[in-house]
Amino acid sequence: MSGPDQQAAALPRGPLLGFATGSLGMGVWVTVPGLLLLYFLTDVLAVTPWLAGLALLLPKVADVLLHPWIGHRCDVEQARRGDRRRLLLLGCVLPVAFAALFAVPGGLTGAPAAAWVAVAFVAGNLLFAAYQVPYLATPADLRIGYDERTRLMAFRMVVLTLGILVSGLLAPLLTGGDTATRAGYQRMGMLLAVGMLAAMLVGVAGIARLRRSAAAPAAGHTGGWRALAATLRDRQFRWLVAAYLAMSTTTHLVLAGVPYYAEYELGRPGLTTVLVAAFVAPALLVTPGWLAVARRVGKQRALLTAQGAFAVGSLVLAVGRPAGLAVLIAAVAVLGVAFAGMQLLPFAMVPDVIRAGTGAAGTYTGVWTATEATGAALGPWAYALCLAAGGFVASAAGESVVQPDSALAAIRWGFGLLPAAAMLVAVLLQRRYTLDGVARAADRPVGAAH
Repeated sequence: MSGPDQQAAALPRGPLLGFATGSLGMGVWVTVPGLLLLYFLTDVLAVTPWLAGLALLLPKVADVLLHPWIGHRCDVEQARRGDRRRLLLLGCVLPVAFAALFAVPGGLTGAPAAAWVAVAFVAGNLLFAAYQVPYLATPADLRIGYDERTRLMAFRMVVLTLGILVSGLLAPLLTGGDTATRAGYQRMGMLLAVGMLAAMLVGVAGIARLRRSAAAPAAGHTGGWRALAATLRDRQFRWLVAAYLAMSTTTHLVLAGVPYYAEYELGRPGLTTVLVAAFVAPALLVTPGWLAVARRVGKQRALLTAQGAFAVGSLVLAVGRPAGLAVLIAAVAVLGVAFAGMQLLPFAMVPDVIRAGTGAAGTYTGVWTATEATGAALGPWAYALCLAAGGFVASAAGESVVQPDSALAAIRWGFGLLPAAAMLVAVLLQRRYTLDGVARAADRPVGAAH
């Protein structure tokens, strides 16, 4: 475990901002496929809901194996070269896969279109892992303490939120809004890919500057099966990962449901942008607040509060249109406030676990990002299953179909009741994590009050 705060470095603001800028590009990949890809498949490419959900789920299954392997390679690079730069640069090819994801050839619909998207998604997930795993290993590579790790991830969270917000607002507009077309989706993919590349390269440079200013001594291991086994034996990490799987699944389920909820429950497809803004924008304002709360009561108690608020807000959304548009938007904003905490706090807790554990940093983050990717797949898949169970009718761009009442009910309940239930599971799992108090006390200066 790291030494107390008075022996650890305080990170300069410039390199912090450079590091955080890398999250702009990552935010596009995290947000746009989760927000639009299921809708793109069912309502533009005429893919049936069950097949669309499968096309998004199967590529993510590979991540369970790919991410820990990339974590191992990440640790090998660290041991041999003293940095993880080569994997980061490989990950900067991600924008190419992102553009391909929405550049489905004009003649493809149905199953062939789903296959194209699935292949591009596999490539993108692999490249995303190549960037994300070494990126998230950075806090554990630095000579910083409990609160400074939270500060580092708070910078990352604010910039990531900006990336999520900007891409979440721009993407639906660039596709054509209420009259989205295949060409519009292709244009959106290419334009956002350019911005992704620029941000990710700045992130690589920022990590290099952070390492020069506060690099920790080498850990002395290179990952591999032994490190993976040690990681999986880490009880604290297992509970944290299990809770985060439930959180990631829930947030991605909500994100996938936004276009459907806006169009079919609220009757206005253009409200997709409003709901995304209400969900993401609060994080720009409240992240410093979550940082202050974590410093006062600890990350664990703050995270449990965020999870509880998310569950309550989801129940309001289950009421649907009778609650009134203002109340529903306010409920989405509550989800956004909670989402900010659930993005900042778990990621700030992972370096605490790494410092207290016996595994290698890349292996820990490989398992962590595999968990995040799994949640990103399970969320849309779960919502797709809700649609399929309700008899949702898929359509191509420009077609108008009448959905049965059962499909409309599935859209509403899947957007409200299911997230509330999944977040309750997250709370129950999170309560089993007990490292936070130990990690917090260990990084306090000798003689400080507890």
